[in-house]
Amino acid sequence: MKSIIFKELKEIRRDGRFKIAMGIVVLLLIIASITGINQYQKNNQQYKESLNKERSIWETQGEKNPHSAAHYGTYAFKPKFALSLFDYGITKYTGNSIFLEAHNRHEASFSEASDQTSLARFGTLSINFVLMYLFPLIIILIGYNAYTKEVENRTFTMLKSQGVHPIKLALGKWIATFIPIFILTSIIFLIIGLVLSSLESFSFFSWTSLGVLFISYVFYYLIITSITILISMWSRSSGMSLVNSLVIWIFFSFITPKIATNFANGNHPYPSKSEFSERIAADKKNGLDGHNPWNKAAKKLEQETLKKYGVDSIHKLPFNYAGYRMQKGEEHEAKIYEKHYNILNDIALKQNSVYKNLSFISPFIPVRFFSMDIANTSDVLHWKFTKAAEKYRIEKQQFLNYDIKDNSKYGERGYKMSAEKFKKLPKFNFTPPSLSEIIKENTQNIVFLLLWLALPLGGILITSKKI
Repeated sequence: MKSIIFKELKEIRRDGRFKIAMGIVVLLLIIASITGINQYQKNNQQYKESLNKERSIWETQGEKNPHSAAHYGTYAFKPKFALSLFDYGITKYTGNSIFLEAHNRHEASFSEASDQTSLARFGTLSINFVLMYLFPLIIILIGYNAYTKEVENRTFTMLKSQGVHPIKLALGKWIATFIPIFILTSIIFLIIGLVLSSLESFSFFSWTSLGVLFISYVFYYLIITSITILISMWSRSSGMSLVNSLVIWIFFSFITPKIATNFANGNHPYPSKSEFSERIAADKKNGLDGHNPWNKAAKKLEQETLKKYGVDSIHKLPFNYAGYRMQKGEEHEAKIYEKHYNILNDIALKQNSVYKNLSFISPFIPVRFFSMDIANTSDVLHWKFTKAAEKYRIEKQQFLNYDIKDNSKYGERGYKMSAEKFKKLPKFNFTPPSLSEIIKENTQNIVFLLLWLALPLGGILITSKKI
């Protein structure tokens, strides 16, 4: 088997097509890396400047009524994660910041896609794009004629006559096809790790996460290698083997994701923007309004509060009831927003479940989802960020409303919170999920990848005995 591997590698090294293809791929990787690093550093610098500027504006707004400050609002910014340089995921389309103000839950805004030209529809060159789409083509180029060339050159009979074991022959060709792509992939990930670990501007970098990402891509390439060798075994000519392999690549990379997307959207559609807004407005209309002390829910809250503190008038409460009522109104509205955004989140989870359940028709889908999750560029990460921002918004509102409640008198007009107290509001902090959480959430994707590797590899072993 060792002789077979070296013989195959020597033929690959002499193949001019392989050299040209590898040269093009390496060039694309260099371009993607340079543009990715420059874009990341630019975006990260903008993130830090915006973060510091917004906090400075908040802390230096001077004496102000707390509720006016609540409407003035502030921003929660999504951090830039180191591995987003590798896999952009959906970050270009989800927005980078969320405006936090009283009574309203806003969606993320200022997405990178909104600033791009129409050329963006053709896709963005990234390291992940090269590894996901082009490396399988290199594998196909290397292995499509692994068996057919032996038949066409009439050397297969000679190999059998020399007593070459069929399984050793199959494994030798399988390993030889995989070795070049494995070496190049290892070099790429090592360089990525060294770059990310050496630059201070990159946040949340972990060698362990990069290692798990590397293993997932290695599995993907092993699957493509196995399928390519199996097709070569089943094909009658090199031409047919190449065509069949390319058809499988197109089906995996382009057709199945589109099928999965249409199926998921068709079975679990999102409500329109107007429908979503109308449902929230209807629930808010019938609920507690922190500004209106005369609506039914507000009067009920007043009676409950008076009974709880054993007084017969809000003037006798040990705090300013106006600030207390406004905070309860905020909490009520937050529950309404949580209810309707949870509905959207459930739809997103159901759509993702459809994608994952359709992973049996393409190994591309589980690798794609797993890659985005590890790089913290998936929709799952974005939902967690929006929830963290909303939690912080409610805490900010409580900080301001309770200042009115605790430090002003009922009916007092013109009350202002001291300028120094604005600095005491805790800063927004968002930490991505741990690697163990990500792996746990992707258990199904990992199982499908193992099955995708086991089935064609088993087919190679069985077919080799029958040839």
